[in-house]
Amino acid sequence: MKLIGLTGGIGSGKTTVAGLFRTLGIPVFESDARAKWLMNEDEIVREQIIRLFGTDAYTNNQELNRSWVASKVFTDQALLKQLNAIVHPAVYEDLKRWAAEEPQSSAPYLLQESAILFEEDLLSRLQAIILVVASEETRISRVLKRDGSTADQIRNRMKFQWADEKKIPLSDFIIFNDGERSLIAQVMDIDQMIRNIRPTA
Repeated sequence: MKLIGLTGGIGSGKTTVAGLFRTLGIPVFESDARAKWLMNEDEIVREQIIRLFGTDAYTNNQELNRSWVASKVFTDQALLKQLNAIVHPAVYEDLKRWAAEEPQSSAPYLLQESAILFEEDLLSRLQAIILVVASEETRISRVLKRDGSTADQIRNRMKFQWADEKKIPLSDFIIFNDGERSLIAQVMDIDQMIRNIRPTA
């Protein structure tokens, strides 16, 4: 399996980039979306989250109380690590099941989209990393339009992610989502280079 990481800070535009790779026939595993699904639907994950946070972690409709959980973990890094220790192994098992199915199993390579590949030290399972970057002002502006968070709330979430300056030297490919360089051209160039990488066993 040739598994490539796709990452970028909040508001960087990695989801847009993932969509462009999909148009080239590359399957994309959305780690964040699958994590949310598992926290709602996987019984073992749910039980572990309730043990960590208590019953307030879920609403009366038995859905994850995302805003309540976020208010806890984004002000307590130790608690965030404990939550990630529950969710990330479950996501990886989900990824392996997904990768073994068609059409993923016969694709030239697979992308794992995740905001925190570096922060959670997930690099060992990946053959290359694509990093999407944009200025902090651009990223904040995008998120403000997207989900109604305040600028202070967005900056607080950014504190829990590595700065681009730290991630760039560890990345194999950089996509500049600055509105000046063509995203399509950058994605097509990287796609061709990745297809030439030999897959691991």
